[in-house]
Amino acid sequence: MRMQTEITNPGPLLDKDGVLLQRGYATKPLLEYKRSDIKAPPWRIKEWDFYQVCNDDYCLQFTVGHAAYAGTLTVTFFRFSDGLRYDRSTMLLLPFGSLNMPESSDGGIRVSKGGVDITFDVRSDRRILKCSTTATAAAPAIEAEVTIMRPHDNTIVMAIPFEEFPRKFYYNEKISCMPANGYVRIGDEKFLFEPDSAFGLLDWGRGVWPYSTEWYWGSGSGLVDGALFGFNIGYGFGDSSAASENMLFYNGEAHKINEVTFDLAENGYMSPKVFSSDDGAFEMEFTPIYDRYTEEKILFVKRKCHMLFGHFSGRVRLNDNREIVVKDFMAFTEHSINKW
Repeated sequence: MRMQTEITNPGPLLDKDGVLLQRGYATKPLLEYKRSDIKAPPWRIKEWDFYQVCNDDYCLQFTVGHAAYAGTLTVTFFRFSDGLRYDRSTMLLLPFGSLNMPESSDGGIRVSKGGVDITFDVRSDRRILKCSTTATAAAPAIEAEVTIMRPHDNTIVMAIPFEEFPRKFYYNEKISCMPANGYVRIGDEKFLFEPDSAFGLLDWGRGVWPYSTEWYWGSGSGLVDGALFGFNIGYGFGDSSAASENMLFYNGEAHKINEVTFDLAENGYMSPKVFSSDDGAFEMEFTPIYDRYTEEKILFVKRKCHMLFGHFSGRVRLNDNREIVVKDFMAFTEHSINKW
């Protein structure tokens, strides 16, 4: 089984040559990311904040980020039952550092461009997500305000390099299990999020990596028998020999698990899937109900992503050997192929 190296000592992320000082995973963001420490051309730096708020019926997503030579402000809403979907996006050419992305996941964002206004107001125990967009010929105006609470501190943080590229790295934090309360209004219709059924996710990423990449990722948050439960799984991106990004969360505690394998394309993306870990801690069946497929091309950026939402059923084993039975648990998993 793969070695799981836990980072426990705080300090800078990169050394004077722009190389990772520590590699592995952590349950808190202990390493300090500084854009000025990166030893790479500015057009190779990638930074983004992605928030998602989801319940069993619909999902709201916000993205603010850039690959230096191209950036995006995006708000997306979709409903699983009938495929109703609204996208509003502003693409930014050659933004470089103009978005002023925060250097930690505790930093807020306020940006307004091209009829899209997004604010991430970060506080100690909550995050307030706001957006407003102007109406266009293709889409009505969107307005949203959602508060996601942080009842627990544990998360999954990864610091990994790329083989044969010593100055390329990926520093990522994914925060899940955040109960959500708020609304999104699209035209004249209003959709509510309530904290007993809706949960938020942050995917915070910073780094420098090769032009062509591919990854598999999955995440879910919700209640199992009244207890707050979540998971993060993934593989295929960077040199993860020091640690995997696979983690279970139960009642605020983080439980590290080893390698989880899954093939989303086999027999078609919407076919049932099987997820299995080599340590027996994550054994799930997944039934997709919605494919949030995206494909984009702008300048040198080419991306294709199948983001599958559906229900997980099976069992997980915590680090203290307790087993948790999971049934019809709403979550997602994705396969992303990128050139950016």
